[in-house]
Amino acid sequence: MKEIYGNTLGLKASEQSRLRNTFRRRVAPHEIVSPELARHLTELSSELNRQVGVLINRKGEIEHVVVGNAHKLELPDIGRARAGQIRLRGLRLVHTHLKSEPLTKDDLTDLALLRLDLVAAVGVGREGLPGVLHYAHLVPENGTGEFWQVATLPSVHNGQPDLLDTLEALEEEFNRKAAARAVGGREKAILVAVCLDGNRAHAEASLAELKELARTAGVEVIDSVLQVRREADPRYLIGRGKLEDLNLRSMQSMVDVLIFDKDLTPSQGRHIGEATSLKVLDRTQLILDIFAQRAQSAEGKLQVELAQLKYRLPRLVQSDDSLSRLAGGIGGRGPGETKLEIDRRRVRDRITHLEKRIDAVSRERSVRRAQRNRRELPVISIVGYTNAGKSTLLNAITNADVLAENKLFATLDPTSRRLRFPQEREVIITDTVGFIRDLPKDLVAAFRATLEELYDSTLLLHVVDAADPARDEQVEAVEAILSSLGLMEKPRLMVWNKADLMSSEEVDSLLRARGGVAISAETREGIASLLAKADTTLFAEGASQMLGAI
Repeated sequence: MKEIYGNTLGLKASEQSRLRNTFRRRVAPHEIVSPELARHLTELSSELNRQVGVLINRKGEIEHVVVGNAHKLELPDIGRARAGQIRLRGLRLVHTHLKSEPLTKDDLTDLALLRLDLVAAVGVGREGLPGVLHYAHLVPENGTGEFWQVATLPSVHNGQPDLLDTLEALEEEFNRKAAARAVGGREKAILVAVCLDGNRAHAEASLAELKELARTAGVEVIDSVLQVRREADPRYLIGRGKLEDLNLRSMQSMVDVLIFDKDLTPSQGRHIGEATSLKVLDRTQLILDIFAQRAQSAEGKLQVELAQLKYRLPRLVQSDDSLSRLAGGIGGRGPGETKLEIDRRRVRDRITHLEKRIDAVSRERSVRRAQRNRRELPVISIVGYTNAGKSTLLNAITNADVLAENKLFATLDPTSRRLRFPQEREVIITDTVGFIRDLPKDLVAAFRATLEELYDSTLLLHVVDAADPARDEQVEAVEAILSSLGLMEKPRLMVWNKADLMSSEEVDSLLRARGGVAISAETREGIASLLAKADTTLFAEGASQMLGAI
């Protein structure tokens, strides 16, 4: 026998019997609710002073009877049957409203999150007779931001729309939208940022940078959201209401991924994923994914894998008790090693193995650097924020063909070239991985073998995108990383790149205030001045004093 779900406490046996008899009723598939069923529900609701609802399938059969309180009802777990981006649930909810009020936000949220065919509310009139009929159904993405269409009929006896025709048309449109999305082939994402310190401008700049990271990773950004809060929500980072709005927007836009600008704790990522059924990434995961795509050398792949494993280790939380094994012997009986423990142990073993291999790479690099140092060749290292133009500068100076793209982290593996100065003097010039604000600590640790190249540098060329409005914050981010690596004592020359995008007055003002050299690596303007400055600094008498003054 089918049971009644919900607030059944205090119901008489006769009332429960009448509720169970509801399962025997049928509705024509083409109508939202029959007048007979509507009257049965409103009479029960008036008698109980509680909302009463039914879930009806497309054959017109009643699958669930639900009792709530005077203001709302809570639906049972109806599983994932039929639910998808191009199909609706196959169930419609018809329930009563004691004061004939319109559909509530809870009603519409249930409609969207459960992808119900339709939600309808029948007003309870005088003497328990059915009154006004409010109903709503989902609509495909339409550019207006509307998630559903709401309509009202003065009575259940008035001409109801043909429900089956409406649902078939909706699913056909959902299918068409999904087919158009599949042609693109890229994952769709909504970007989410949270401003906790009241500095909205900084949060917006960080969100714009996250959008560039997503573009570099090959993700199509559908929308971006910025929420200002006094403190982060410990469960979802953002507010519960904002999360529900994101859930609705992602379902309508057929979004695959939510990308957060802040790093999520393991529990936050898990709770957000459970609430939205979407892939959830944070800033660190996105950067790691970009590095995994860009790594070309065996060494780079080792470093990226190490950083990914260190990030994922504390997030291995799914345990499977069915895979526990029993151990025999005195004191050994009971659950053995679970799959979760095995996974963690394997990850730790792999981390240890990768660290040993990277240490070997570091020793090989040390040998090469020692050979280079015996020849007493000065080393110039190019450092700077990602996408500031470091690889383009290396190509301009040495006529190399290093990959240079207008993307973040286009270069991961260090590249060294010989550079001949006048009077037959040579230097080694090295391009390094770009930095970014909030660079993941695990990534810095994994790339230590690469960054060790900087310790033997005679001069650091700090390349800055002079035309970027956030150049000051980028300089601070690079200097913070150099400081954490103990490289702030190294002589540095500020190289203001992309000066061709600025007026001459702005360039002169920048050089007076900050010093350095203004160039355009793309047009090679100012390269001669940069080389002359470096030549004079490295080889002139008293070069050490000149280096210290830069």
